[in-house]
Amino acid sequence: MEATRGGTERPAFVLLEDGTWYAGQLSNGSAKAFGEVVFTTNLSGYQETFTDPSYLGQIVVMTAPMIGNYGITATDDESSRPQISGVIVRELSRHHSNWQATTSLSDWLEQAGIPILTEVDTRRLTRHLRERGAMRGVIAEGSAPTAVLTAELLASPSMDGLDLASRATTATSYATGVGPLVVAYDFGMKRNIVRMLEASGLRVAVVPATTPAADVLAMEPAGVFLSNGPGDPAAVGYARETIRALGDSGTPMFGICLGHQLLGLAYGGGTRKLSYGHRGGNHPVQDLATGRVLITTQNHGFAVEGGREGVPGAPDLEVTHLNLNDGTVEGLRHRTLPIFAVQYHPEAAPGPHDALPHFKQFLGAITSRLGQKAATS
Repeated sequence: MEATRGGTERPAFVLLEDGTWYAGQLSNGSAKAFGEVVFTTNLSGYQETFTDPSYLGQIVVMTAPMIGNYGITATDDESSRPQISGVIVRELSRHHSNWQATTSLSDWLEQAGIPILTEVDTRRLTRHLRERGAMRGVIAEGSAPTAVLTAELLASPSMDGLDLASRATTATSYATGVGPLVVAYDFGMKRNIVRMLEASGLRVAVVPATTPAADVLAMEPAGVFLSNGPGDPAAVGYARETIRALGDSGTPMFGICLGHQLLGLAYGGGTRKLSYGHRGGNHPVQDLATGRVLITTQNHGFAVEGGREGVPGAPDLEVTHLNLNDGTVEGLRHRTLPIFAVQYHPEAAPGPHDALPHFKQFLGAITSRLGQKAATS
């Protein structure tokens, strides 16, 4: 057993499934919370992170030493509510300073029923997760774990084989913007993706994750977008045939994060769970065609199997981008169809904007396809 020194007012802790636990202090009135314990290296953008549906079912460790100093604003949500199960920090700012802020981070999460565990040695916890891998955990009030709590934790769901896209998706379709129609599959889509598609001059129709290909093709879209989302891509089996049918129709297609993984699966590839995943705004990715290195925002725990030489089982897909930290596949392109996808988040929110040109790339594929149709009509 392993523990760190925590607060004394309301003692609490996070217990990991390997038996390791880290003591701290419960900052708000919410407890207990189960989830996969992961870490992100973002220094700011905590509101965008906590409302990103890709974090559904996870307890997020913030590696930045202090969180909450600029509060919560009315404009920075990436979905309708916080999606995380819990937050672990070293120090929570008790006062926020931001002319746009409407409330504090602590109050905002308490209203959502999400606990914040503070006064934790997050450097030590992050090092443990890097060495042992992301794993299930629970935040609970008390001075030490009990046998009952340990049994509850071991009985909680694992991220392997878990379809969370069906929980994170929109319940009903909706449309926004003007221009050529793009149908966006919502597997847990961030709001900034829709904003970026709109800014590219596109009308966006967002549809639930289980929408059949025939329904989308009946809309005669100029393009199809596959969004980010949470969970194990291999568990989203209902999306594979849909994506394959849409792609083989010749409709331009662009995928991000989970959409990238689902595209790989649809064309015969496989996915695997990474030890501790990629989460943060400082991940270097190389464009294999140009040699250029992009600094990217990432948030994923699974990756498409393969490398520079290609994706096993998917000869129609070409690897376009690689992660320079561990060599994992970060980009795919179909060899003959107008289809491409990236593992990272070009829309950022939060993070760098090196990859924003991918939206122009998608618009270019749509414009080219519309031109071809006009020439043959």
